[in-house]
Amino acid sequence: MTTTIMAEKTIATSGLGHLFMTVFVFNFANFMVVPAITDVTMTALCPGEDECSLAIYLTGATQAITGMGSLVMMPLIGNFSDNYGRKVMLTLPMLLTTLPLVILAYSRERNYFFAYYALKTLTSMICEGSVLCLAHAYVADNVPLPRRASAFGILSGISSCSFVFGNLSTRFLPSTASVFQVAAAVAMVSVVYMRIFLPESSMEAAVIAASLKDETMNECLIEKTEKMCTDNRRPFRTGPSLTDSISLLRSSWTFSQAAIVAFFSSLGELGLYSALLYYLKAEFHFDKDQFADLMIINGIAGIISQMVLMPLLARVISEEKILAIGLVFNCVHIFLYSVAWSSWVIYFAATFQILAVFAGPSLRSIVSKQVGPTEQGKAQGCITGLCSFASIVSPLIFSPLTALFLSDDAPFVFPGFSLVCAAFAVMIAFIQSVMIRAPRVIPETKVDDPVLVEP
Repeated sequence: MTTTIMAEKTIATSGLGHLFMTVFVFNFANFMVVPAITDVTMTALCPGEDECSLAIYLTGATQAITGMGSLVMMPLIGNFSDNYGRKVMLTLPMLLTTLPLVILAYSRERNYFFAYYALKTLTSMICEGSVLCLAHAYVADNVPLPRRASAFGILSGISSCSFVFGNLSTRFLPSTASVFQVAAAVAMVSVVYMRIFLPESSMEAAVIAASLKDETMNECLIEKTEKMCTDNRRPFRTGPSLTDSISLLRSSWTFSQAAIVAFFSSLGELGLYSALLYYLKAEFHFDKDQFADLMIINGIAGIISQMVLMPLLARVISEEKILAIGLVFNCVHIFLYSVAWSSWVIYFAATFQILAVFAGPSLRSIVSKQVGPTEQGKAQGCITGLCSFASIVSPLIFSPLTALFLSDDAPFVFPGFSLVCAAFAVMIAFIQSVMIRAPRVIPETKVDDPVLVEP
């Protein structure tokens, strides 16, 4: 028994290491193109101009369509991963994400740009946020409750590391073409690495154990359990539905509050990201290299925060307080962007990321403690789906505001007005977060729904 436990711990530790490497390489490829895509978009749609309403609306439309797809797909992917495994469900989104990068790696001409955007929109409906969702579920499978907040922080810190190194690579690569070529190659490497080295999550043992416990109360299922063990198959659960997500939201007041926080914080952050680069391009004439410099500052702040500060704070401060701290500093840093009168204020505001990034990992940790081991994928998928719903609403609000206040027809002179509105959305999330009390923790052996076994 001791040998088995030690072996399981070794596999879990190895699995987390390979998961972190998979997330790093995958995000590295995707973050590389962020500083360059604005210039590519502007060149294709409005060559020679620093302000382009068409680019803003196209970005917003893509974000909304992506959000509608993700709203449906994230709970499905999360729930299917509870049944069939995290590694299996990681393969499809990672593979699909590579395809649009290959198009721009070949050419950035106008026709290829539209082909990229069409394929990117379709694949993002399935892939957007799915890798992060499944990574959180994988961590929850392999890390005990007391250390889960720190583990989520480390996962976010790994993403910040890939953010920094991806933008550094963009900063020093000689051309935009080379950026997309390297990104496409690295994305392919991430898929191969994941398939070869990442072991399946240890959640299988938890699901089978929970299933066996439930079946001891019902003798008619004993023969089916024996057949399942002989066939070495996963317990079969009913397919995911909207009712499952609604029931999950109603299962815990803490979970419902966390869902509200997730929606409004995502709404504000998406408003920031959709407007910021065009705002900086129009007001401060930022280019690819300056975008990369700004993102590197954000990434370094995130690394320090999530790899050093958060594991220390998680030992002495509750996750609810860490969440509130992250949201209030996020609100402040967005507001500073909106009122920036010089480029140095933009870089100064970016340093507030050192505390703003606390919000994401602490929220995910609170959510993970509200469900049992057989429903981690469903819970993370539900929260990611709500964030996707925010990405539908966000363009409807922020794209028109950004285009209007960056144009000559603005009702008053305030280019950063859309960013103020984004800060207000984050403030709503902060107000809700201070009302969250210590969550009720679901024991590791809890099973919320009957677990059926394949006949």
